[in-house]
Amino acid sequence: MRLEPTQEEAAFRAQLRTFFRTEIPAAIRERVRAGIEPSHDDIVTSHKILHKHGLAVPNWPVQWGGKDWTPAQYHIWRDELDLACVPEPYIHNANNVGPVIAEFGSPALKQRFLAPTAALDIWWCQGFSEPEAGSDLASLRTTAVRDGDHFVVNGQKAWCTLAQHADWIYCLVRTDPNVKQQAGISLLLFELESAGVTVRPTKLIDGTCEVNEVFLDDVRVPTEQLVGRENQGWTYAKFLLGNERTGITGVARTKVKLEVAKEHARAAGQLDDPLLAARFAEVENELLALELTLLRVVADSHDGAPNPASSVLKIRGSQLQQAATELLVDIAGPAALPVSRNWAGRAALTYLNYRKVSVYGGSNEVQRNIIAKTILGL
Repeated sequence: MRLEPTQEEAAFRAQLRTFFRTEIPAAIRERVRAGIEPSHDDIVTSHKILHKHGLAVPNWPVQWGGKDWTPAQYHIWRDELDLACVPEPYIHNANNVGPVIAEFGSPALKQRFLAPTAALDIWWCQGFSEPEAGSDLASLRTTAVRDGDHFVVNGQKAWCTLAQHADWIYCLVRTDPNVKQQAGISLLLFELESAGVTVRPTKLIDGTCEVNEVFLDDVRVPTEQLVGRENQGWTYAKFLLGNERTGITGVARTKVKLEVAKEHARAAGQLDDPLLAARFAEVENELLALELTLLRVVADSHDGAPNPASSVLKIRGSQLQQAATELLVDIAGPAALPVSRNWAGRAALTYLNYRKVSVYGGSNEVQRNIIAKTILGL
């Protein structure tokens, strides 16, 4: 495996580093670095700047706005984006539903949705998890019954991130209850303003309403808004989740968190504490090992298909992101207890929020099962 970048890759990295630090407003990047979740407006502003310069969806097919990049170039793009604290292109559009439509959608769906999805003229949300179907996603119970040229959808979705802003939802539904769980699932696209759709925000432990419940009561969805073939939705979901898990790795994001934690530790005179220094060293060493693993996966990626090693990356990446947030809370000490807008108060909120990273995209327990079956052959 080659670790040293070529001259072309080094120049490519320098070009992106300059772009991200000059074209994306500094105020947005400073908020991200400070641990403040990007607002709706921050995401839209950043995404549209990236799209204007052809940098929002580089992982898509070239004909739909993607780049003819090598896996190494795509990795460099993601690395520099995170190091510059640029909000990532809106994930549900750029990483999730867009690639699925591009890969499996009908020509009509591609023509209708891909351009506005890339430009963030449509805001998507995900309808996968349910109250009793989260990690065991294949047990979902939301049904879609054919009625002429429509499906009639009934059920409930949970943990729908940023659905309060969404125009459309990509939704897993059960279209055949008489086969094994995975075999009877389809993927539908429909507007959240459709009759029978109710969105209800869910207040989280950190006080935000990042996620939502979505209730579906006799929602009529035209059959042409079925992605791919009926009862093949599980295949499309696995494709989507493989891409999502790799993105969760977050090596560069964790580097930034550790850098910020060191700054606050230095300001508080804590860097001389040998126990704290050892904790920093342990996380940094583990992060280096993860980065080398990620580079090995990148080097072995040739056809753009999700790699089963994404489960390994997802587990360790989420653990190290949580370790970095724990360090910052410990540095803040008792000052983290009051909920406030200063760095210490935000540290506690970020710590609480980051409990999610080992759950979404398929819990770490589920990833271990995937590793055992797919990689180890157990």
